Amino acid sequence: MADRRDKAALVSETRRRFEAEYLLDKSDKYDSRDVERLQQDDKWVENYLIWRQDVVDDTLKMIDQSFQWRKEYTVNDLTESVLPKSLLENGSLFLHGYDKEGYKLFWFRVKLHIRDQKQQLEKKKLVAFWLEHYSKRDHGKPLTVVFDMAETGISHIDLDFVRFIVNCFTDYYPNFLTKIVIFEMPWIMNAAFKIVKGWLGPDAISMLKFTNKSDVQEYISGEYLPPHMGGTDSFKYSYPPLVDDDFQTPLCENGPITSEDEHESKEEIDADGKETGDLNEEQNLNQKKMNSIEQNSKSEESDKTEFKPKNAKKALTTFKGPLLHISPAEELYFGSKETGEKKCLIVLTNVTKNVVAFKVRTTAPEKYRVKPSNSSCEPGTSLDIIVSLHGGFAASLQDRFLIMAAEVDQSSGSGVQDLSQFWKEVPRTKVMEHRLRCHVIESSKPSTLTLKENAFNIPAKNNEDLHMQLTHLLQINKRLHEQIDRCLWFQQLSVVLSLLSITVVAFCFYLVYTQRG
Repeated sequence: MADRRDKAALVSETRRRFEAEYLLDKSDKYDSRDVERLQQDDKWVENYLIWRQDVVDDTLKMIDQSFQWRKEYTVNDLTESVLPKSLLENGSLFLHGYDKEGYKLFWFRVKLHIRDQKQQLEKKKLVAFWLEHYSKRDHGKPLTVVFDMAETGISHIDLDFVRFIVNCFTDYYPNFLTKIVIFEMPWIMNAAFKIVKGWLGPDAISMLKFTNKSDVQEYISGEYLPPHMGGTDSFKYSYPPLVDDDFQTPLCENGPITSEDEHESKEEIDADGKETGDLNEEQNLNQKKMNSIEQNSKSEESDKTEFKPKNAKKALTTFKGPLLHISPAEELYFGSKETGEKKCLIVLTNVTKNVVAFKVRTTAPEKYRVKPSNSSCEPGTSLDIIVSLHGGFAASLQDRFLIMAAEVDQSSGSGVQDLSQFWKEVPRTKVMEHRLRCHVIESSKPSTLTLKENAFNIPAKNNEDLHMQLTHLLQINKRLHEQIDRCLWFQQLSVVLSLLSITVVAFCFYLVYTQRG
């Protein structure tokens, strides 16, 4: 708690000093949208502080430098339409896949890069476009940069462009880099990358990972590596459209959904009659179990709680979008196979005056069941979505969920009966999108909306008690091992001393015997 207060104080001091020392003199050199974001986005300010080791003076210099750069490159206004289509089609820069820690991969395929001073500024804007696109889309989660240098030579060296990419992470995008994976760097470029190390500075040199086909999978699993890097990823870059995660329709509660039409007409209609009876029976059973844990628990709402688990924990964070508020804001917490947490809860709240249609997609549709995955939310109400792992699958850091939402225009006469047709006709500009990551926790204490299969039978506090008892037992076990090791050492020492004593006594008897002889 103290650390949190200290961080809040640093954030407040940074804002106050930036306004007093920089904003008055250089307001025309900044984009007003960046200044407004600095005043409202605590996480952004914290990232600047982290990247400058919480030294406020250095943090202010970085903010000043990055804000001037952002205005110079019109970062807030960079879109596909303002960039040359040929650069987007080239495929030398793109986002795709995740490393083993769940961080997005930013690829630079060096052999496709052509040095051209006439297009150098546009290429740099392309880098800024990708970085800004991802930072806003995935809440500023850091990236892993991959320099794919296979089949490259001296003709592909462009130190000015490489320096720009490095500067983006060191000076312009705070706390946005996890590592730089360099694949098959030709020996002729060793001298060039010594210069790159100098740009990174001593603190960031550890982020450089020089790899080849035999060890690149220490950082990136084969499923996100192309065949020439020893992987199995069949992904081929193409444009248009803009490369994005391959979000697909997940499993519904009763099995795979073959199409959204089928989901709407068959799954929902057929399930209505069956689920009404099953739901009442399930609620009665769950209520009895809850009563055995807490006698004074109150009954839940009847109509709107079809998808609401009784043991859900309160969300710690909320994403506040223009149509829906979504909890949790960034991550769904699942347990490993050992801990057994198989379900998570997403809470959607409609903050508009109209019905909002939504659907949920995932990058791993074979793993997850989502209920409901395609439905609507009434004005001012909340609706719960249960995400559960299917069969023996385990959650992965690379898994992502996409929530799409659009306002239903009641005046046009379109209702929510045929959502599949609605999604075909709604303009993309009117669709709100929000992405959630998966987080795998090893302990049995999740920090957001996580459900346990046996949560009705075991009070939540027991998990903490068991964890403490297990830790205590492990400490006792460790001490016993140390005592046993000491005993064995003393035993061995005693045996050696005994043998030595026997040898000395035998030698003495031998001397006495020989002297008498």
